[in-house]
Amino acid sequence: MRAFTDPSELRRLVREALGPGCRVTGVERLRGGSKKGVYRLALAGAGAPPTVIAYSWAPQENYWPGVPTPHPSGLAPFLSAHHTLQSAGVRTPHVLYASQPADLAIVEDIPGDTLETAFTTDPPRAAKALAKLSMALDHMAAHTSPADHISEDVTLTRALDDLTEAAAREPRIHAAAPALTDRLHELHAALTPRATYSLVHGELGPDHVLLTPDADPALIDIESLTHADPEQEHAYLRLRFGLHYAPLARPTLDPTRLSLHTLALHLSLVAGPLRLLTGDFPHRDAMRGIAEHNTREALRLVGRAG
Repeated sequence: MRAFTDPSELRRLVREALGPGCRVTGVERLRGGSKKGVYRLALAGAGAPPTVIAYSWAPQENYWPGVPTPHPSGLAPFLSAHHTLQSAGVRTPHVLYASQPADLAIVEDIPGDTLETAFTTDPPRAAKALAKLSMALDHMAAHTSPADHISEDVTLTRALDDLTEAAAREPRIHAAAPALTDRLHELHAALTPRATYSLVHGELGPDHVLLTPDADPALIDIESLTHADPEQEHAYLRLRFGLHYAPLARPTLDPTRLSLHTLALHLSLVAGPLRLLTGDFPHRDAMRGIAEHNTREALRLVGRAG
């Protein structure tokens, strides 16, 4: 049985953050994270909020089995991403306290649901939040950085690595590997240089958007934030938002870059989940489902039946 972050560490963190008069009356580990633990802490004491969220990047919270992940993780990238989003005018839960040596943070607990849940339970509220999320994406697109690295080269290298790993674990990808390799190189060769990159979340699905009582979107799981092609963001948005993607679409996207990032994303979402399944990640059916869906999508993009 995996041992997670010791509750005594979380209690100590709360005392440091909110003072000795604040005490933890309940600890709930929330489902979903594969690289960090997310805990809802119930509090009591004068001036204490009813609940806060604690993030722990302790090694025992990381389910990736001894293999580096393509995205950064930890308190430092989290704090950097939080600062950058704030400067871009994009809402994310407020940081109440951070403990650098322990890789722990306390953030506000935003009451309510995620945008993913609201799509089903409250469509008008979800539509309002989706319009505000579209505005947040505009703020992120306006937060640019010079192209001092070549994002498309990084994308190609990672996609080829993911293809190699996926082919070793999934026979259908192995059989289509030559066609997939050729398609990646074809798309990469067709790109024209870009002078600037936009701020992208990297994993912006509706489950990573919390809604405030006023239906304002607040982005979470922000550690992958970086400057890159906006097409990278929109490949993920199209996949995760599905029928709800239209308000987020942008006519200025480069179709070739979008195609490259889409195929790269599908290969990543085959290799990554299958890698997780070599360890003790508990939500195994969900990972198998993600790998299966993206296997079929990757094969479809090169004219192969899934």
